[in-house]
This record gives sequence, structure tokens and C-alpha cells, in this order.
Amino acid sequence: MSDQILKINEIFYSIQGESTFAGKPCVFVRLTACDLRCTYCDTEYAFYEGKKHTFEDIFREVAKFDCKLVEVTGGEPLLQKSVLPFMTELCNEGYTVLLETSGAHDIRPIDPRVHRIMDLKCPSSGEVKRNLPGNLEWLKERDEIKFVIGSEEDYLWAKQQIEQGEWKDKVKAILFSPVFGKIELVHLAEWIMRDHLPVRLQLQMHKFIWSPTQRGV
Repeated sequence: MSDQILKINEIFYSIQGESTFAGKPCVFVRLTACDLRCTYCDTEYAFYEGKKHTFEDIFREVAKFDCKLVEVTGGEPLLQKSVLPFMTELCNEGYTVLLETSGAHDIRPIDPRVHRIMDLKCPSSGEVKRNLPGNLEWLKERDEIKFVIGSEEDYLWAKQQIEQGEWKDKVKAILFSPVFGKIELVHLAEWIMRDHLPVRLQLQMHKFIWSPTQRGV
């Protein structure tokens, strides 16, 4: 086991609320720090809060939950370079590993066994210019693309990206995730059906099970 260090905000066991793995029990390893400031961010506490832990410490904590599905999230996990060997070690230990990343950082160095869930920032995020277009060329069949939709403008922007993108047939899923409490779900559902988009409407399941502001779930 490597003696490398990661700054961890929290490790917790919950129900996966998003992606094609939604509904499954999952261990979440939330890393500290993010270089984006999305207008709708619901994990601002991860910008700075956290403590340094060795890989051995983290693996010991993860093992307590007896669950082989692990999501590495943030913040922005790829800001900490030691997350790359950490995810590789998780894969080596037989875990199914999900990574939530903003798409503002190069995804090429990530272990190919990791399921990359990459967020393409829409206009209402305030961070649309941070999308790294080159990442779209490196997407593979186990990857998922997520658009967080907060307005009709966001929807139309995402629709355009899909219609113009050669990547859309390479990925496992395209996810449309409404900003919680910001957009009427029925409107987003009707737009998707009207335009026959090849996407999956996903709700943040954990926010319906527990309080939307509750941490560690």
C-alpha cells in the first residue's frame, strides 16, 4: 500500500444518487479543494475543509463499510495528483470505482478501469469557459457525461453540444441533472421528450431520501 497522502473532506456510506449507478449502496470519498465556483454548488464546504490521510488510512476507513462500489468526488478530485495512483489501487483491490470530475482537467491519466462521470458546465454555472474541449476526444464506453441544467438556456446549450458532438455515441450515458429547486422537473422532462434527446433524466436521489442540505448522505 502506497504511503502517499490525500486531503480528505469526508468519507461516508450512502445510496448513490446519480449516474447509471443510482440506487446502489456506495462509499463516497470526498476530496478537499475545487478551482471552480459554480453558482449552484452544493458542496462548498469541500473547498477548504479537510485533513490529510495516507492511502492506508483511507482504505481502512472504506473497508469498514463492506461495499465494493466507491465514488471519488469533491471538490475537484483531479486537483490532487495522488488521486491517480489512489484510484488505481482501489481498482487493484477489486473495487468498482466512479470518479466525478468537472471536465476542466485532463482525464487521460486516469486508470482506464475507472468509470469517469464528467460534468460539462452549462452557461448558468458561470464556468462554461472552463470546459476542456480536448477531454471529449478521450471519452470511452464506460464513461458518462453530465449536464447540470438550471434554465432553458442551459438545456438548449446542452442540446447543441449533443447534436454537434461526435462523442455522444462513444459514452455509456448522457445525463441531464436539474439544479435542485431551480428548474421545474416537468419542464425538463417535456423538453427531453419533445426533442427526442438520447439522454437520461436523473434526479439527485439522495436529496429526496434525506434533507437536501444534509452532509454525509
